[in-house]
Amino acid sequence: MLHLPELHERPVEACGEGNFLDGSVGISARMDFPSTQPKPPPDGKIIFYPPGVKEITDKITNDEVVKRLKMVVKTFMDMDQDSEDEKQQYLPLALHLASEFFLRNPNKDVRLLVACCLADIFRIYAPEAPYTSHDKLKDIFLFITRQLKGLEDTKSPQFNRYFYLLENLAWVKSYNICFELEDCNEIFIQLFRTLFSVINNSHNQKVQMHMLDLMSSIIMEGDGVTQELLDSILINLIPAHKNLNKQAFDLAKILLKRTVQTIEPCIANFFNQVLVLGKSSVSDLSEHIFDLIQELFAVDPNLLLSVMPQLEFKLKSNDGEERLAVVRLLAKLFGSKDSDLATQNRPLWQCFLGRFNDIHVPVRLESVKFASHCLMNHPDLAKDLTEYLKVRSHDPEEAIRHDVIVTIITAGKRDLSLVNDQLLGFVRERTLDKRWRVRKEAMMGLAQLYKKYCLHAEAGKDAAEKVSWIKDKLLHIYYQNSIDDKLLVEKIFAQYLVPHNLETEERMKCLYYLYASLDPNAVKALNEMWKCQNMLRSHMRELLDLHKIPTSEANSAAMFGKLMTIAKNLPDPGKAQDFVKKFNQVLGDDEKLRSQLEVLISPTCSCKQADICVREIARKLANPKQPTNPFLEMVKFLLERIAPVHIDSEAISALVKLMNKSIEGTADDEEEGVSPDTAIRSGLELLKLYRTLIPILHQKAKRGTPHQAKQAVHCIHAIFSNKEVQLAQIFEPLSRSLNADVPEQLITPLVSLGHISMLAPDQFASPMKSVVANFIVKDLLMNDRSTGEKNGKLWSPDEEVSPEVLAKVQAIKLLVRWLLGMKNNQSKSANSTLRLLSAMLVSEGDLTEQKRISKSDMSRLRLAAGSAIMKLAQEPCYHEIITPEQFQLCALVINDECYQVRQIFAQKLHKALVKLLLPLEYMAIFALCAKDPVKERRAHARQCLLKNISIRREYIKQNPMANEKLVSLLPEYVVPYMIHLLAHDPDFTKQQDIDQLRDIKECLWFMLEVLMTKNENNSHAFMKKMTESIKLTQDAQSPDEPKANEKLYTVCDVALCVINSKSALCNAECPKDPVLPTKFFAQPEKDFCNDRNYISEELRVLLLTGKPKPTGVLGAVNKPLSATGRRPYIRNTGSETGNNNSVNSELNSPIENRTREPSSDLSETGVSENDENPVRIISVTPTKMEPVKNKEINSDQAPQENVSADRGKKRITTASGTENFHQKAEEKKTDETGQPAPPKPRRGRPPKSESQGATTKSAEMSKPSGRGRKRAAPASEGPGGLEASNAKAPKQQEATKKTAPAQRQIDLQRSQVLGSDGDSVLEIESSPGYSASEMDLFKLCESSQEDLEERALTEAGSLKVKRKLPRKRKRGEPKDGMLPASAKPKKCPI
Repeated sequence: MLHLPELHERPVEACGEGNFLDGSVGISARMDFPSTQPKPPPDGKIIFYPPGVKEITDKITNDEVVKRLKMVVKTFMDMDQDSEDEKQQYLPLALHLASEFFLRNPNKDVRLLVACCLADIFRIYAPEAPYTSHDKLKDIFLFITRQLKGLEDTKSPQFNRYFYLLENLAWVKSYNICFELEDCNEIFIQLFRTLFSVINNSHNQKVQMHMLDLMSSIIMEGDGVTQELLDSILINLIPAHKNLNKQAFDLAKILLKRTVQTIEPCIANFFNQVLVLGKSSVSDLSEHIFDLIQELFAVDPNLLLSVMPQLEFKLKSNDGEERLAVVRLLAKLFGSKDSDLATQNRPLWQCFLGRFNDIHVPVRLESVKFASHCLMNHPDLAKDLTEYLKVRSHDPEEAIRHDVIVTIITAGKRDLSLVNDQLLGFVRERTLDKRWRVRKEAMMGLAQLYKKYCLHAEAGKDAAEKVSWIKDKLLHIYYQNSIDDKLLVEKIFAQYLVPHNLETEERMKCLYYLYASLDPNAVKALNEMWKCQNMLRSHMRELLDLHKIPTSEANSAAMFGKLMTIAKNLPDPGKAQDFVKKFNQVLGDDEKLRSQLEVLISPTCSCKQADICVREIARKLANPKQPTNPFLEMVKFLLERIAPVHIDSEAISALVKLMNKSIEGTADDEEEGVSPDTAIRSGLELLKLYRTLIPILHQKAKRGTPHQAKQAVHCIHAIFSNKEVQLAQIFEPLSRSLNADVPEQLITPLVSLGHISMLAPDQFASPMKSVVANFIVKDLLMNDRSTGEKNGKLWSPDEEVSPEVLAKVQAIKLLVRWLLGMKNNQSKSANSTLRLLSAMLVSEGDLTEQKRISKSDMSRLRLAAGSAIMKLAQEPCYHEIITPEQFQLCALVINDECYQVRQIFAQKLHKALVKLLLPLEYMAIFALCAKDPVKERRAHARQCLLKNISIRREYIKQNPMANEKLVSLLPEYVVPYMIHLLAHDPDFTKQQDIDQLRDIKECLWFMLEVLMTKNENNSHAFMKKMTESIKLTQDAQSPDEPKANEKLYTVCDVALCVINSKSALCNAECPKDPVLPTKFFAQPEKDFCNDRNYISEELRVLLLTGKPKPTGVLGAVNKPLSATGRRPYIRNTGSETGNNNSVNSELNSPIENRTREPSSDLSETGVSENDENPVRIISVTPTKMEPVKNKEINSDQAPQENVSADRGKKRITTASGTENFHQKAEEKKTDETGQPAPPKPRRGRPPKSESQGATTKSAEMSKPSGRGRKRAAPASEGPGGLEASNAKAPKQQEATKKTAPAQRQIDLQRSQVLGSDGDSVLEIESSPGYSASEMDLFKLCESSQEDLEERALTEAGSLKVKRKLPRKRKRGEPKDGMLPASAKPKKCPI
């Protein structure tokens, strides 16, 4: 049906953009019929023409036809549907206008006017058209469609009539009549094609609107859209057509949006035919199927509701190319900015993500490329993409790994928030990729991010913090071996990290804060980079010097070698050699070029001059005829490496200004993310590197922090040629101004003096000797001017340590640095220093023994003394004079009662051993770590052993010359040192005590377990043979003491027992004869034969099959340790974690927990608080002792049941952690004895008492599983009661044997008479249960012992050490101080 709006009332002007009729405006809408009738046509019908219009026939001219038709057009334009008479009158005329004469008229004006008439006729005669023939209707509409082509030319004078025709057709929907025709599709296709072809950018919106109305009515009111008609629309969406006619593309988009509900099934059917059924012949557009889907999705996703599942089917196709096409399509659909397809169609999204793992490389590559757009347009999908990108970052294909980096970096440069830390981590990993292309892309990408977000701060502090790690990572790559990597790092540094094109102040500020914020490894890499550049400059300088020398054979050889060296510093050294040779020839021929190069590498060259020289040299070498010049590129590489583009005199001045601002506090250090101290330190480091600023270095050496003073001294020594004068200007005023009464002002001068004496020993060794003798030792170390805080803590933070103690620690370091500088012992200063350090260890850090120093300060001094001995041992001349006793004292620091002392000492020991700085015997110290109660410390010691052994074995393999020094390198040679060290362990007092032997066994196995991991070169048999050889020697420390030798042989038997039980390969033949150190083992008499077993079979069985001792797993810092040479402490049942708070608040060593005898009672006296955990203080009441008959007591008389394995330390009966406990103890002493208590003996590592008092028999006493100490009773209400209740109950055992008084001689300074648990006389006096006669007996013993000590100390002048004088070397002994096993007597047959 036709839509018939009221057109007759509209003026002509409203029908188009102008008047349709020439001069005929104003004609009445109603017309008078003519009075005369026309002649009837041949068919008998009479044609009536409008008034004034003559008959239109083929007899008249075209112009006349046009003239008459214009009047007809005007008549039909003014008619409406209600004019029945006129409709009937003009019906013959309407039929006449559809005749062939008009439809096929060659004149386009005639055709246009006829078309306008026909359009009005369809309007007027609606709903029934006057034409009944289908063929005629088809001809008419095809004719009208052809006339619509006139719309193309908007500048045509007839365009208004064409517009009227279009408007009339669209308004009336005349084409709907064609639905009744069988072949209407042909008309519609022709119409659509015509309209899409004529639309252009000169048409206004009305034209487009009428076209849309005309076409949408056909689509929406028809029965369906045929494929051909659909093609006529979709073809305009294809990229090729889209680019040709953008207006047709827009028209098609709008048409599809308007008709989406009607046309969607047709589109779905089309794609189903092509995608699923594979019928590509259904349409010529089948080959553009994916382009159409993309465009249709952009038009309206609803057009593809039924198509998306078909795409999921295609994603799983077996054809790789087909999958690739679908992936490309979906990448565009998912990645488009306004697309929500991923959220609306999750199955399709997941299926698409699976293509990241496709077997087809192009598919994976396309998937990775898509990720960049997806990250930028849809940040919410980053989480889904991350895991797939992670896998692809390890793809075997280089191109895919490369594109992963490009994807992440592209998104990051758009907005850093689009990429998470994990994605940046993938790029970070690829900086170490095996392919240079991937590494380069990753490094450059990270550099670009750093410059954008850190230097330019485009996204604020948060973004800068997010990528702050990039600078360190990029500089770390300088450690790589590839010259390409090194050169790229240098390029990145000059262009991105510290851009050389910045102004001087800005450039130095950038460098200043960059250097301050780098990690240590990055700083080393940067320093190495500058070092390499300086070295290359020196090579170039030497090459230029060779050019100044007359040509000779030697000169040519030297020049060739220099050229090869320079070529190694350029990319692709093979090709670089040829280019460098060519460049050298150019230098030889061009003197001006040489002069420019000399300016470039001169120290006075400024950054601006360098830039000019590089440009000038490159310009001279450039060849205009050769755009790509590899030779020129190589020369540029060389010039960029040697050109000083960052630092010159102007830059140094800017750096000094920045440092001054940091010192004054006016710099924006905090805003840059570094502290002022760190910034100043970095400035000093830079100045050290660039050799400037004497006044600042002097100031820092005299009044800076200790670290600054050290760096200032080293800077001066490394930088200046007149360093002697500079150092003297610092040394003299500092040495004169030393004042022990102001310890706060001593620390920095002591640091500076120590480093000066170490760096310039020839100049300052003698002046320093008087400083050491008169001030360091006499005035500082041997005096306690202040009283330490008696808080009972074993360790305090650095800020809480008293200035006096810090000064004493620096004084000890000064002694060591002074000696390390001299590197000789001609003045015997090293002997005196070692005696002083040993005395400090024996006195537990309180050298003056005035009891004024706090426990935490004593810990600091013990650590300093032990570390000092270990530092001196790294110098061969001092290692030779360190006695075994001093070595043992140093070793016992690793069993210190303070957790931090043990920890720091072990770290220093490991650091020196792993660098092969310390002799091999110091690795034996780690065996004592088996006694550490903290599981983490034992694990750390084991890891240190593994590392050291691995390094030594690897060193031997890689260095053939090392075979000549196997005695000092082979890890197995640590066994003799370990056996000797354990034989002199003060805890080892009774050779037949099973608990002590178990301790020895555990220490031995702690070392042997690591050594016996592999049986390399028959090492098990070698260690066994070495141990057997030790039994054929004597203890060089005390060769004439039978007991000392028996202890040595007992340890050997325990070691043999362990080796035999752990390895079946130890019985193999060992062709090598082990060499034993004569410093520890002496050759016996010729008739010496040692076939005795020093441990019984029963003890051997107990050692191998006995139940293992319970070991407490303690995890916190300041875990008390029952350490050799340190004070005892009690296992804390209140908590697994504790601090070094009080002497009596400490834990037993887990190894000691087996040898505990019921020799004392436990009573809980209180709780001492520390920083973290309350620790129960336990008082120990010793048993009474039998009267002493002799001053020197035979140790064999000591009972085995009641020996306290207390590791040689004194037992304190009351808590010394608080003042209240001290006051109560003093009151008790006065009450019981009636007189003040005698002064407490000096603390140190006192001898373990081998005399034990007779234990009081009691049914309530039981033997705990501790080593020489009672375990604190589990407190159900106390902290940690649960842990304590889980411990194994100790065996119940009564002490039945009586103890005889005994005295144990050790290898250290002196021995003391102790109670059954190691108590001194002072402590026994304050303990309940002793009679007056017994106390007198103790005092008598002590007095006698002190007399012996005093005489011995007077004679020796220092430590009382029981040690034989070195005997003369016998004939046949080796000169190097080692005793070969082959020189020993053969072992007697058993």
